Order: sequence, then C-alpha cells, then structure tokens
Amino acid sequence: MSDQRVLTLRVLRSSPGEGLAPHWEDFRVEEAEGMTLFIALNEVRETLAPSLQFDFVCRAGICGSCGMLIDGRPGLACRALTRDLGPVITLAPLPVFELIGDLSVNTGKWMRGTAERLQTWIHAQAEPDLTALEAPMEPALAEAIYELDRCIECGCCVAGCGTLRMREDFVGAVGLNKIARFRLDPRDTRTDEDFYELIGDDSGVFGCMSLLGCHDVCPKGLPLQTQIAFLRRKMASTGL
Repeated sequence: MSDQRVLTLRVLRSSPGEGLAPHWEDFRVEEAEGMTLFIALNEVRETLAPSLQFDFVCRAGICGSCGMLIDGRPGLACRALTRDLGPVITLAPLPVFELIGDLSVNTGKWMRGTAERLQTWIHAQAEPDLTALEAPMEPALAEAIYELDRCIECGCCVAGCGTLRMREDFVGAVGLNKIARFRLDPRDTRTDEDFYELIGDDSGVFGCMSLLGCHDVCPKGLPLQTQIAFLRRKMASTGL
C-alpha cells in the first residue's frame, strides 16, 4: 500500500466482572492492504493488549459474533475495511445487550429470550414423521423464506433501534423478522390471530417508531422495512 497509514483504534474498554470502569484507550497499528477491523483488533490483542475482549468465529460475515459500534454505527468488524474509515476509528460495544467486557456483549442471551418469547419454531398439529419424504414447496416461496432466514442474529439491528432505547420489552426487528419468516412457512399451522397474540401490541409491531435504523445497518441487507410494514398491516386488520 502506498502512503501506508498508521491507524488509531480508540476502544471503549471496561470489565464489569473485574470492576474496571469504562474508559477510552488508544492503540496504534500500521494499516495493511485489505485490512479489516477484525485483523487490526487481532494485531492489537497479539502485540499490544492481550486482555482486549472482542468476539469472532467465522471471520466471513456469517456468524455475527463481531458486531460492535464502529464510529458510532453498528457493524461487523470482519466486514469493515479500514481503508473506508478515517485514521482514528472509534470502537465501542453494542448497546442494549449485556456487557461481558470491552467490545464483547452477550447477544445470545437476548436472542434466546426473544426466540422463547415469540416461539420462533415450527408449530405443527401432528407429530413429525422423520421417515417421510419432505413435502415439496414452490421455489418462489422457498426463496422468500430463505431470504428472511439469512438473519445471523448479529444484534446490529437491535443496537440501531430507537424504540429499544425507550422500551426494553420491544422485540426489535430481529424478532419481527422471525415472525414474518414463520408466517410464510406452510409447515407452521399458526394463524394471524396466533401471531397477533405474540406481536400485536406496543412491545411488538405497533411499538415500532418507523425510524428504520434496523434496515439501514443490517449487514445482510434484509428487507426489514418491508417486513415490518407488511406485518403491521396484517396485524392491524387482524386486530380489527
């Protein structure tokens, strides 16, 4: 890389378990060609601060583990190229979720609670026959379900949600997206009345203020805006 930059990673550090109060700490790393924030953070942890906490698994934008605030905007560290950012990069943990330490938060606890609350699994009237052939599905319908199933539960939409800052019980775009997914699935025998019982109030689809920060920051580009608007119309007609 010509004119190689020296980057400053300004990280909000804290460790509730160790009683370490939140404070900013700067780390300087030399930028390399094609460097991502994930690579830069690994270099910091390997050479400057072994105690730095952040999460990763796949390094390919699939697992959703490395979500964090990047210059104030939720995103994935493994997908953020440093060349697209300034020489000083501010990093902080995603809000809303339980803080583990530094840039690491417990998204799994929040996601599991939401899944249990919204019962995001196939509801069938009969016990499944594991020996039977899978029922055929129209390709267009299968594609529509798959599109919503691409959610990686990274928590970016939750962190970018204005409603969740004011209502802790709001299910968020990730929860509403899951309801939209199972509503499409012909294997799920629930009715709109059943879904209304789950999301037909201010903690569900009617609580959304339509700021659509979720849609703007989703790293997978899911059609969250469309799904929330669609569910709101359906649940409103069901309620009436």
